[in-house]
Amino acid sequence: MKTSDTAVLNNRTKCPVPLTRMGFGGAPLGNLYRKVSDADAQAALQAAYDAGIRFFDTAPQYGLGRSELRFAEALGRFGRDSIQLSTKVGRLLEDCAPEEVTPEAFVDVPQKRIVFDYTYDGVMRSYEASKTRLGVERADILLAHDVCAFSQGSQEASDAKVRELFDGGGYRALIELRDAGEIAAIGAGVNEWQVCERLLGLGDFDGFLLAGRYTLLEQDALETFLPLCEQRDVGIILGGPYNSGILATGAVPGAKYNYAEAPADILDRVRRIETVCADHDTPLIAAALQFVLGHPCVKTVVPGAVNAKEVEANVRLLETEIPSGLWSDLRAAGLIHPNAPLPKDTAHAA
Repeated sequence: MKTSDTAVLNNRTKCPVPLTRMGFGGAPLGNLYRKVSDADAQAALQAAYDAGIRFFDTAPQYGLGRSELRFAEALGRFGRDSIQLSTKVGRLLEDCAPEEVTPEAFVDVPQKRIVFDYTYDGVMRSYEASKTRLGVERADILLAHDVCAFSQGSQEASDAKVRELFDGGGYRALIELRDAGEIAAIGAGVNEWQVCERLLGLGDFDGFLLAGRYTLLEQDALETFLPLCEQRDVGIILGGPYNSGILATGAVPGAKYNYAEAPADILDRVRRIETVCADHDTPLIAAALQFVLGHPCVKTVVPGAVNAKEVEANVRLLETEIPSGLWSDLRAAGLIHPNAPLPKDTAHAA
């Protein structure tokens, strides 16, 4: 399996969107948790492109526009038509006083504040602002960002944002942009599969960027959501394949799961997965990265990186040969869902 292998995020009314099997996620380049130098950011983007990665994802939230601006510089080198590009709507960025800046988890950000807006006008304004920051005339994929309970703080707040997306015209704006050929595909970028399932009951979406909710550690999405995606021919862009870090670091002290310190039961489960991986002389992180691509709905995996070295490491992990016996042993030990589609034996893959 190579980074440049492709799958498609389907748009049933127009044309499919080809995505390389590994994408580049732009959140870290917005200075997520720590400052990233411009030089490192550009080196990371260039390393991804040089490795054959052609899908790049970003959002206004990421550094309050900083990630999109850094993408713009790289796109000037790559050429817009050489890549597939996604960005998101739902957060407008407004100038504000210093004390009103809303950086969320990002550091060293511009003097902006976030205003959530999933209305027709909000979606259109957000898309136009993103195109300006990115220096492009269009994106390929446009995603409604963070309408999930995890991001909004409660199920009630999530329900309100979903209502705003539909009753306030945001969904209509996405459909109009897709029908006009301004974008090729629409979806949502969220941290929970449940809201994706709800959105599929309300509208016609091509795919979802799902962060951390289908991984080597958790596969609850197999019960109802992913079967529905298969029935509806909906693709998944899989973010957060390491569950915020623990599937990269292993069950070490202070390991992170779902953006917080991992609880005891998660640490124990990861230790058991690590033991099986060790028996097959396979790094846990490589197994985690490749496992998600076994599902036919997962069209690309988007791990984060802040410099060229991290991009190159991700590429090596995707190309690491993993024996099929690892997957069967994990299943036999009850460590992966019995219905989880398994990756092909990469030692024999084309």
